[in-house]
Amino acid sequence: MVEMKVYGLALDEASNVPVLVLKDLGEEQTLPIWIGAMEAMAISLVLNNVSLPRPMTHDLLVSLAAALGATITRVEVTRLEAGTYYAEVELDQGGTLRRLDARPSDAVAVALRARCPIFVARAVLDDVARDAEASAAGASPVLKTEEAAKWNDLLEKFSGKDSKYKM
Repeated sequence: MVEMKVYGLALDEASNVPVLVLKDLGEEQTLPIWIGAMEAMAISLVLNNVSLPRPMTHDLLVSLAAALGATITRVEVTRLEAGTYYAEVELDQGGTLRRLDARPSDAVAVALRARCPIFVARAVLDDVARDAEASAAGASPVLKTEEAAKWNDLLEKFSGKDSKYKM
């Protein structure tokens, strides 16, 4: 397992799909994970220190774990199968470790709120690096980190009063 951090969010220019960008602590390896818009917003809220008057789903999960006497100790991106990433959230409940299946975007959103480390299996990084080498023959990069500014603009305009449903 390689410990990684959230480097930021970007948009895939070809599809306008949000991309979660993880980097190892030495910033030598990058793992892009395409995610949904709502998951990107949940991650972006934490990255930009935006607090809402009501808890979001990931906040609720962290609070629920604490109320049940568990601590979220880490999240792991465990494998990549047919273009789909799989992750697990590890909980310590009184010395008993429990692992829960999760989508990587949800696992990362929980990890940011729980302030726990994020790990990626070495095999996942190797697979991604191999795929990147195979398809990179002169191709330009898909990710443009300046696109992350669009998320900041969206958050700055966001107000809890503007939404149809109270959060």
